[in-house]
Amino acid sequence: MTTREGVMNEPAPERNQSASLRRALAVLEHVRDHAGAGQGLSLTRLAEATGLSKSTVLRLTLPLIETRLLDRDRKTGAYRLGHGSLHLGQAYLSTLDLRTVAAEESHRLMTEVKETVHLVVYDPPEVVYIDKVENEATVRMASRIGSRAPVYRTAVGKAILAWQQDEDVERVVAAGMPRMTRHTIVDADRLRTELGRIRQRGYAVDDRENEPEVRCVAAPIFNHADSVTSAISISGLTSRITAVRVRDLGPLVAETALRISRKLGSTR
Repeated sequence: MTTREGVMNEPAPERNQSASLRRALAVLEHVRDHAGAGQGLSLTRLAEATGLSKSTVLRLTLPLIETRLLDRDRKTGAYRLGHGSLHLGQAYLSTLDLRTVAAEESHRLMTEVKETVHLVVYDPPEVVYIDKVENEATVRMASRIGSRAPVYRTAVGKAILAWQQDEDVERVVAAGMPRMTRHTIVDADRLRTELGRIRQRGYAVDDRENEPEVRCVAAPIFNHADSVTSAISISGLTSRITAVRVRDLGPLVAETALRISRKLGSTR
């Protein structure tokens, strides 16, 4: 660009740096999404995929390699994520708070279904309630943040237990399964069968098993390692959450749990 005095202006360095940063991030993201385990991406494939010249890719990846965000095989020249990416991911995960991550989705779910939403974490053989979003227009649930409940007779507990190892299930059974209502599952074989159904449909139901007039529908939340250590649920009186309505609420809770899981880093 030429000014009125005829002096050629230099391109804004900030603009050039910003464009280079965006292209470098695009290269990093492509390696992240397409470099197979143990294989990596060749310079040619990476250049073609990003629409950049090989020389540009080499220039952009140099600082990424220096910071260990990328790694390049000395023999094959293939690019893959470096251990610096792992450290960055771990630093991000360490800042995540389940209640904060799930807050928006919990409120959205409550608004949609007009029922109380609970968030729990697993502390075998129980779950601990860490958050609660109530619809002020409905009857208030007796649950409170910090309270505990056995996993075998709650929807949130069964939603978590369904994705645990067999030995974890056996420990829950060994801890005892006393009857709370006439609907409580107290037989170990029946519990195992129920856990299998939960894995198939993706959500769990507490059909008056913990409280005589309350139904709950829950789904598991997967963390960055795709393990289940928490769950989210909808709870309400049986007059509002009927057996027929459960079939509609189940997929809604499961979809909400999936969105939270992805925010936590799950690949599901």
